[in-house]
Amino acid sequence: MMFHDLPLDAAPPEERKARAAAAALLRAASRMLDALAERLALAEATVAFEPVLEFHGDAAAPEGALYVNGQLVGHLLGVNRL
Repeated sequence: MMFHDLPLDAAPPEERKARAAAAALLRAASRMLDALAERLALAEATVAFEPVLEFHGDAAAPEGALYVNGQLVGHLLGVNRL
């Protein structure tokens, strides 16, 4: 299949109108999609929060278990209450 370039000036008037309308439609769609992409873009999360500290010294829990944000970080030896 061969493609031939057809300059806009060489096109018949009806085809020029159709090309201009198609170009305007594509530009409008491009602007609309650009605006949609801006709204849907993910914002960088810069949420700073204080760590949640938990201490378990109950009879059913490991003695002196210390958790930060739900993760076990260690045991406090000899401590069973805070």
